[in-house]
Amino acid sequence: MKRSDAKTFGEIFSEAMTRTGMSDVYDEQRAAFLWTEIVGATVNRLTTRRYIADGVLHVYISSAPLKSELNFLVETLRERINEAVGHPVVKSIIIH
Repeated sequence: MKRSDAKTFGEIFSEAMTRTGMSDVYDEQRAAFLWTEIVGATVNRLTTRRYIADGVLHVYISSAPLKSELNFLVETLRERINEAVGHPVVKSIIIH
């Protein structure tokens, strides 16, 4: 058996996701998960649901004033999420 250099878990995981063709799905799920880190705990508390479909992040907010405010920040939020993921995953964000 040929011995190779040790790899980190992250490297092994990335290779496995790429090999199985699931890296896009993983990146989308990661982007949806990062919503909490990007907007903070207060906004996340008022977020009732979030998911990505066809590159569009759908976010459901229970506060009408917050929805209005977040609509002004959609581009900034999209850029910050894509930056956190490492490449463009989210094409747009729709606040419901």
